[in-house]
Amino acid sequence: MDTLQKLALSAQQMELEAGEETTGCGAGCSPAPAAPCAAVGNGHDLPLHLAVLPGGRRIALFKGMLTTACERDCLYCPFRAGRSFRRVTFGPQEFAATFIALYRAHRVQGLFLSTGVFSGGANTQNKLLDVAEILRNRLGYRGYLHLKLMPGVERGQVLRAMLLADRVSINLEAPSAARLRRLAPSKRFDEELLRPLEWAHEFRRHLSPQRAWRGRWPSSTTQFVVGAAGEKDLEILSTASLLMRHFGLARVYFKAFTPVPDTPLEDHPAEHPLRQQRLYQASFLLRDYGFDLEELPFDSRGQLPLHADPKLAYARAALAGKPVEVNRADRELLLRVPGVGPRGAQAILRARRQRTLRDLRQLRKLGILAERAAPYITLDGRRPARQPPLL
Repeated sequence: MDTLQKLALSAQQMELEAGEETTGCGAGCSPAPAAPCAAVGNGHDLPLHLAVLPGGRRIALFKGMLTTACERDCLYCPFRAGRSFRRVTFGPQEFAATFIALYRAHRVQGLFLSTGVFSGGANTQNKLLDVAEILRNRLGYRGYLHLKLMPGVERGQVLRAMLLADRVSINLEAPSAARLRRLAPSKRFDEELLRPLEWAHEFRRHLSPQRAWRGRWPSSTTQFVVGAAGEKDLEILSTASLLMRHFGLARVYFKAFTPVPDTPLEDHPAEHPLRQQRLYQASFLLRDYGFDLEELPFDSRGQLPLHADPKLAYARAALAGKPVEVNRADRELLLRVPGVGPRGAQAILRARRQRTLRDLRQLRKLGILAERAAPYITLDGRRPARQPPLL
């Protein structure tokens, strides 16, 4: 097997890992995970992902693994120990040299690097750091690098990763230790998974960013597997909210569970993909729209509705009988109106300093999804005239 064949095999199962994202509509909708895009290689297809970075730049992102072998026994994972499939392993120099050749040929623009765990988390992390250091310090790679943190990573290794990467992440997989035991019984929730995120936040708060790559600290993220451990949406979003508020996470990813053959959970039903989308939408309300957890429209079981996005469900309950006056509402209240995102709210605040807003055409010119907002607002004291939906 040549190196490009190995690289392609290492990337195939990385479809299960959310990396970066495509952009959303800015009004409460969910960005999708990075979408598959190009294929590259001399006769070999290497899956890439059209990813949008936090600054808005689009890149062809390669998601690869240093090894697809793993000593851990996570019940849902295609790489779990003992599962029968063809595994591949790279040495750090081999992986770095192969990737940089693709980068210099303009076939890839960024790297998301992960791996299976072997000989302990700290040893595994050293191998990932070796790849990053070879790319940055020997081969002059200045492109985007998302570096995974391994369960069991040490504090000093987290700092080394943050000095080299544009983003670091470690997957919590579940919202609590009890839920994690149903997915990954050998992983320790607080010590192995939560603590590295805490360390990353401490470094950002207390150390100068001048030490970091490009003179700024990398963002950090995590991911949850949704629907395999019996967890409720309220549990997931409670933990997500805590992580964003107290650990400085840039965002949280969600992956609807899909059973993998020859794993202990192969007969567990797949989770509905709409649940994944609703969790994304709700997490953005918490992060970008100023919503409190108590405002989200959970049912009596602690679940979000599947039939409507959570912002719309909130508005139907809270705003339909008490519409928002666009010419007087503050930014926080404007952001609770469907069709109004952070940019739209700012545009309204600027526009109404110059004139009174009286019809939906004015809102459309400001980038507001006016028909979506219309049932929940007044304009200069009046409900806006709008075209009823066609039957």
